[in-house]
Amino acid sequence: MARFLDNPEACLQAGNSTLTELIYGWGNEAWSAREEFLACCINYALTVKGPILECGSGLSTLLIAAITKQTNQPHWVLEHKPNWASRVQSYLDDYGLHAHITPCALKDYGEFCWYDVPLNELARQFSLIVCDGPPSRTTKGGRYGLIPIMKEWIAPGCVILLDDAYRREEREIAERWASELNATYTIECKDKPYILMSVTSQY
Repeated sequence: MARFLDNPEACLQAGNSTLTELIYGWGNEAWSAREEFLACCINYALTVKGPILECGSGLSTLLIAAITKQTNQPHWVLEHKPNWASRVQSYLDDYGLHAHITPCALKDYGEFCWYDVPLNELARQFSLIVCDGPPSRTTKGGRYGLIPIMKEWIAPGCVILLDDAYRREEREIAERWASELNATYTIECKDKPYILMSVTSQY
């Protein structure tokens, strides 16, 4: 982690083992995002000019928080498990990092369940959204609720990163999002695919 904090961009270089070691050290390998997805999160966090939203918290939260400490961009995180939110917060505190971790239960919106988001407390016009929650397989509608609930909080030109694109449900959600946002997307990485979606200036 000290290596990453010293130079986040270095982990994007070919052959750099920092992300692999961080995933191992995080100790949640069955659920943690893989190197390629984390690298994509880091790459966009380094370049976006606007607030960042994460759906679900974990190692990515620490890495993005390390970058926003440098870029001074607001970083908000939605997490439905209070104990997990506390654990991630303790790591942030240990490393002198900050993110607005927002514990919020999952709410039934009819067609789907999603975070019961305190919308009035969030930043507006998110430029990067990292979606790795809520748990897709145990949540009605999976991660679909991001767009119907947060659409007005998404900036034109926003990049949305949706993990777990090896699952048919995630790919179907991406199709719906793309239609509702007038967005385009690609499926990246063969090992553990994820979706890279770009929102156009009009939707």
